Amino acid sequence: MARPAGGPEPLLTDEQQETWFAFMRVVLRLTHEMNSQLQRDSDLSLPDYDVLNALADSPGGRLQLTALAARIGWERSRLSHHLQRMSDRGMVDRCPSATDRRATDTVLTDAGRAAQAAAAPGHAAFVRQVFFDGLDPALLTPLRSALEQVHEQVLAHGTLPRPGVPQRRLPGLTPPT
Repeated sequence: MARPAGGPEPLLTDEQQETWFAFMRVVLRLTHEMNSQLQRDSDLSLPDYDVLNALADSPGGRLQLTALAARIGWERSRLSHHLQRMSDRGMVDRCPSATDRRATDTVLTDAGRAAQAAAAPGHAAFVRQVFFDGLDPALLTPLRSALEQVHEQVLAHGTLPRPGVPQRRLPGLTPPT
């Protein structure tokens, strides 16, 4: 993608293009494989798990709909439809916000908490196997740093509000002591 003499700037450099394609291959394939693992092992979809993790990581297992959408990077309408399906399965409840009666909170139910807790160990083992086991440990810190920088750029230039800070590490995703 080098720029011809006198021509317009390339959209991406060759290195940027190859890096972007590598990233997209990982994102697309990893999303598919995580969804398959969760459905096979715990009868949850990856979107279910994303919602359950965000709620389990929030004070009282509760978040306003807008905050939950920002946390997981979804539009409110998509989240609302998905929450209805999860509510029908008893994993979440929706109720007036505890802090703003005009807003709606999503609350993790006991069944949702149990489903997340049951899925977490197998999912963490899967993530370790497909993501971390093939990665040189010396690359963890620079990879995390690069991903945090990219995330900050997405937040700075994206359309969703900045999400709240996660409250704690989730059970089953931290290494055993």
